[in-house]
Amino acid sequence: MIKRYTELADAVEHLLLEKNSEFICYLQPVTSREAALQWLAQYRQQYSDANHVCWAYIIGNTRQPQTQAFSDDGEPSGTAGKPMLHVLTERELGNCLAVVVRYFGGVKLGAGGLVRAYSNAVSQAAGNAELRMISPSVQLSISVSFAFEARLRQLLQQYQAALDDVAYRDNVSMQVSVPQDAEPALREQLINETAGAAVIRQVASHSGV
Repeated sequence: MIKRYTELADAVEHLLLEKNSEFICYLQPVTSREAALQWLAQYRQQYSDANHVCWAYIIGNTRQPQTQAFSDDGEPSGTAGKPMLHVLTERELGNCLAVVVRYFGGVKLGAGGLVRAYSNAVSQAAGNAELRMISPSVQLSISVSFAFEARLRQLLQQYQAALDDVAYRDNVSMQVSVPQDAEPALREQLINETAGAAVIRQVASHSGV
């Protein structure tokens, strides 16, 4: 089960200067690998004269990512992309692409210095970032008797479920979106209170703000 998680709400830009080298960090909201790579291509084109364009992204929950990747783009292995990804994870920046453009200032930083510089560039940018909470939900189709309609509406409020659609035929049929972590309890209570008469089907699951 995917728990609630935070994601980057808006783009962020931040400049870090380290021993004459410029580290320009961009944090960009993305919801797919394809979107991340499209943004990356734009940054590469925009900064075609830069020494390095390093990046990392996480799609979905930072603790249970759908996909994630990173690149050192010519920097010594392990000194750029992986530290950037680590910051995204620790700061819980889900659905986020981090790009750090480096212009070499003439002074070598060494492996440790590079790790710190790339980490700090992303961390400082993250300090200016706005996050929003994503609450995965499940869409259910619930059919009950007319006599139980008022009680069902009460339960939907109790479990913070949204009523998407309702139809009246031989009974009351509702399409609802319920928070994923509340769905088992709502389902159990409906079955108990209707003595198993409620018909409950899962239609879909999705993430929402």
